[in-house]
Amino acid sequence: MNKGFIPIGLLLAVLVISSGTLYTVDETEQVIVTQFGRPVGDPIREAGLHVKIPFMQKANFLPKNILEWEGDQSTVPTLDKTLIWVDPFARWQIVDPLLFLEKMKTESSARGRLDSVINSAIKDKIQSHKLIEAIRNSSRQMEILTSDSDTREVSFMADIEVGREKLTHGILEAAEATVREFGIHLVDVRFKRINYIEEVQQKVFDRMTAERKQIAEKFRSEGQGESRDIEGQMEKKLKEIQAEAYRKSEEIKGAADAEAAGIYAEAYSRDPEFYRLMKTLEIYRTLPEKEIDLILSTDSELFRYLKRIP
Repeated sequence: MNKGFIPIGLLLAVLVISSGTLYTVDETEQVIVTQFGRPVGDPIREAGLHVKIPFMQKANFLPKNILEWEGDQSTVPTLDKTLIWVDPFARWQIVDPLLFLEKMKTESSARGRLDSVINSAIKDKIQSHKLIEAIRNSSRQMEILTSDSDTREVSFMADIEVGREKLTHGILEAAEATVREFGIHLVDVRFKRINYIEEVQQKVFDRMTAERKQIAEKFRSEGQGESRDIEGQMEKKLKEIQAEAYRKSEEIKGAADAEAAGIYAEAYSRDPEFYRLMKTLEIYRTLPEKEIDLILSTDSELFRYLKRIP
C-alpha cells in the first residue's frame, strides 16, 4: 500500500468529521439540535460557531427575526350584507422553536397554517360588524376648509362603535390565541386595502353623493339663514342712519328758519316800509311771466306799489 494515501485519507476523514461537527448560527437564525429526530438541549440563539455530534445529531435552522405574511385578496360580506374585497398582511415570529419544530416542522407549513387561521379570523370579525366599522376608526367630525380660510365641522351619518383599529386588533387577538399553540407570535395584522366589489360600487357612490348633497344643502341652508340675518341687520342699520339723518336735517332746517326769522324781524324793525317793499317784490318775481289779468282791490299790498307807477 502506498503510504502517501494514508495522510490524505486521514485528512479527508478529519474534514468529513469536522463538517458534521461544526456549524455556524447567523444573527437572524436559531437552531434546534435533534438526535435521531428528537430535540436535544435548549434552543441555540447565540450567533457564532457551535458543535454537535456528527452523524447522530442534526442542526435544524429556524428564522429568529420577524417574518412577513401576505394574504390573498378575498371577498367577505359585512353585517349589513355588503360584499367587500379585503387584502390583508401580517407579521409573525417564531418565539418557541421547540414547539414550532414539533407542530409545524417547516416555515412553509407554518405559512399554510397562518393562511387558514388569519383568514378565518378576518371573516368572523368582518361578518359580525357593519361596513363603516371596517373603514373608519371613529365618529370624529371632519374639518373642511371654507373659502374664507375658516374651518367647518361635518359629522358623518353613522356612529362608529368599534372602528377599524379595534376591529383589526380583535382579528389579531383571535388569530394569536390559535397560533400561540404552534410556537408562533403574531406581531400585527393589517389591511393593505379594503374595496367594494364592482356590483355594489355604484350603489355606494350614489349613497356617498346623496350624503354630500345633504351636507351641501345643510351648508346652503345655514348660509341663507346667515344672509337673511345680515340683510336684516343691514336694513335696521340703514333705517337708523336715515332716521338720524332726517332728525339732524330737521334740526338744521329749524335752526336756519329761526335764524332767518330773526333776520327778517330785525330788518322789519329797522325799516318796516323797506321790508314790505322787499317782500312784495319777491311776490312779483313769483308771478307767471306771460301776460295775465290780475284783479286787485285798491287796498291790496300788490296794488299798493303798482298804483304809484305813473
